[in-house]
Amino acid sequence: MKKNLLTVLVLSSGLLLSACDNGGDGGGGSSSTSNADVNNIANPVVGTPTAYSLTDFSAAAAESVVMTYKMKGISGSEVQATALVFTPRTAAPASGWPIVVWAHGTTGVADQCAPSRNVMNDYIKGMISKFLAEGYVVVAPDYEGLGEPTGTELHPFLNLKSEGYSITDAVVATHNWLGNKVSKKWVTVGHSQGGQAALGAAQYAARANLDYKGTVAVAPASQLSLILNAGQASVANSTPDKQIPVYASLDTFTALIAAGLRNQNPTLEYNQVFKTPTDQIAKNAESVCYDVLGNQFAVKMGQHAAVNGSLKDYPRTTDSFMSLPVVKSFLEKDSQPLQIQVKTPIVIYQGGADTTVPQVATDALLGTAKALGTQVNYITSPTWDHGSAYALNIDNIVFDVNEMMAK
Repeated sequence: MKKNLLTVLVLSSGLLLSACDNGGDGGGGSSSTSNADVNNIANPVVGTPTAYSLTDFSAAAAESVVMTYKMKGISGSEVQATALVFTPRTAAPASGWPIVVWAHGTTGVADQCAPSRNVMNDYIKGMISKFLAEGYVVVAPDYEGLGEPTGTELHPFLNLKSEGYSITDAVVATHNWLGNKVSKKWVTVGHSQGGQAALGAAQYAARANLDYKGTVAVAPASQLSLILNAGQASVANSTPDKQIPVYASLDTFTALIAAGLRNQNPTLEYNQVFKTPTDQIAKNAESVCYDVLGNQFAVKMGQHAAVNGSLKDYPRTTDSFMSLPVVKSFLEKDSQPLQIQVKTPIVIYQGGADTTVPQVATDALLGTAKALGTQVNYITSPTWDHGSAYALNIDNIVFDVNEMMAK
């Protein structure tokens, strides 16, 4: 039973293995942009990058490393972060290799959940290998707080600015390390949380002060209140076997949000977000990864349903947690992409069968973006779910990147 619940939860989540300035206009990053917080961190690469071998890229990459770098953290202070960097087997052209950033989906908030500390799935490995074959350096940030050397900071889950700066500052550090082997051109690609992060990179691209060429986002997280409410409503009248994977997924993301918010809000307690005793499961968000946490939620729900015949009285989230000021601000502002006009190209892929990031959420995101004058190439299919919207479009994503880099 546990295995089946976990399998359903993971499948429902698809391939998620995901203050003062407003980040500029999303352009190329000119230092003359008055409201751009340009990265001027000295010596951004910490030590010497170390070999990454958990996933074998020897057929596609000349070098695969974990780079520790300095970035401006969510607190406004300089912190250390980590990123995977892959270089092509082909010689660098005179103009240097362009950079493609891969922004990963949800893994969790604890250090052990960092992609650089884990094996990649075959879809991501295949896509990165295709980018390397096209002659791109691939930079894959863990994001702030994931895998960072001090072990003291949780990842600020779904905080757009933190993700955006994790990306821009990883690109700056890669330039510092590889020098004239890389060009100023760069693009960001991401899925789910990574799709949201990729849109964050577009919003904060001016920080890198390079030549940002565009963004490809697949099923990007946005409109989190809508997603949480729509998810609840979608199975409200269903049987427990239908409710459990959806509720467990929603509660996992809610717990990760709470854990990430505790970075700057240590007085936020899990019992303000979850009813007792479910708050004790939610606390585990700080130490286990999303799949394990999701299974813990699902198993408890299954036990309750087996005894009571339904989940009617199961103690999940509190009725008022979305109204807590810190949560409300996060849901409405700090996690929401495309709140300003972005002038660089954006492609978004979205599936109509997606139950993790429903199309209604991305439709709403698109509406806001258009109202601000942001142009988006929006590609949808009623048959794509959260995972297949990415897996079935990898070749199209590579084509999109080639088109952006050529301009």
